[in-house]
Amino acid sequence: MNKSDLVARMAKKAEISQSSAEVALNEFMAGVSDALKKGERVTLVGFGSWDVRKRAARKGRNPQNGKALNIPARRVVRFRTGSELKGRVK
Repeated sequence: MNKSDLVARMAKKAEISQSSAEVALNEFMAGVSDALKKGERVTLVGFGSWDVRKRAARKGRNPQNGKALNIPARRVVRFRTGSELKGRVK
């Protein structure tokens, strides 16, 4: 399923136009992105939660030439599934 499939399904289920569903989905994604950028945790009970973790700097190797390189520290997004979603997927 891609974004346009999800928008079409949302529009059908909510009985709204596809453009309204797309606006809603875009605002949801923007809200989650903004919260994560601030370092906040986003939780949808039963579905899952997103949070930001710090990944430490580490040494790596370039696979093309084998030379060592430094990989800088960075922040990464982690998603953990909720119990209801886990149950539905089984």
